[in-house]
Order: sequence, then C-alpha cells, then structure tokens
Amino acid sequence: MHLVDRPEVGESNGLVNGPAYHADYSFARTVDWTEQHLRITRLRLLSDRGFPAWDVSYCHGVLCHTGELVRVSLPFSQLPKRGFKRAIVEHAKRDGLYAHGLGVLSNISTLC
Repeated sequence: MHLVDRPEVGESNGLVNGPAYHADYSFARTVDWTEQHLRITRLRLLSDRGFPAWDVSYCHGVLCHTGELVRVSLPFSQLPKRGFKRAIVEHAKRDGLYAHGLGVLSNISTLC
C-alpha cells in the first residue's frame, strides 16, 4: 500500500489509489478489535478544522494466522484531537489489549 501526505488538504498517510485499496475490503467480514491474531492495518480519522474531535471513518485489519482482510469494529467512534493516541491506548487497556502490538497507533490516517 502506497501512502502519501498531503498537508495542503490536511491529510496524513492518505492512499494513493483509494478505489483499489477499498475494493480489497468490499466483501470483508467485520471483527471486533479484540479478535485473536488481529493486526490493524489502517485507522482512518476525519474531522473539520476547528472541531475538537476526530470521527472514525473506518478501521481495517488482517488476521495474521490466515491472511484474511477484515473490517474492524472499535469501542469508540470519536476521539479527541488532543491526545487521541492516549485515548486509543486507554480504550485498549480497558479491553485487555496492547495498542502498539495491535498496530493501531502506527497505522493512523487523518484528514482534516
């Protein structure tokens, strides 16, 4: 997957070929982020300039033991702009997960 930053439109880790990427997930099943063997590959966050929170657009992952691409259900739909990574870590702790090991913190894409 090729990613690009486009600061002129307020985007970080954007997709170069979004339609091709999303075609891979068009028939994917949805799993909870507590699913065993899950590695999150993309968490897309959207917002408006001046709005204090990020909205979750989607979250995708792969089940490492099978290679299956999946959509990921998260326990949050919105995160504060200030400290959003800390908020993700706190949600993970509550669910007995290690956010870094899950891959979520290193695979965030934002558009504001």
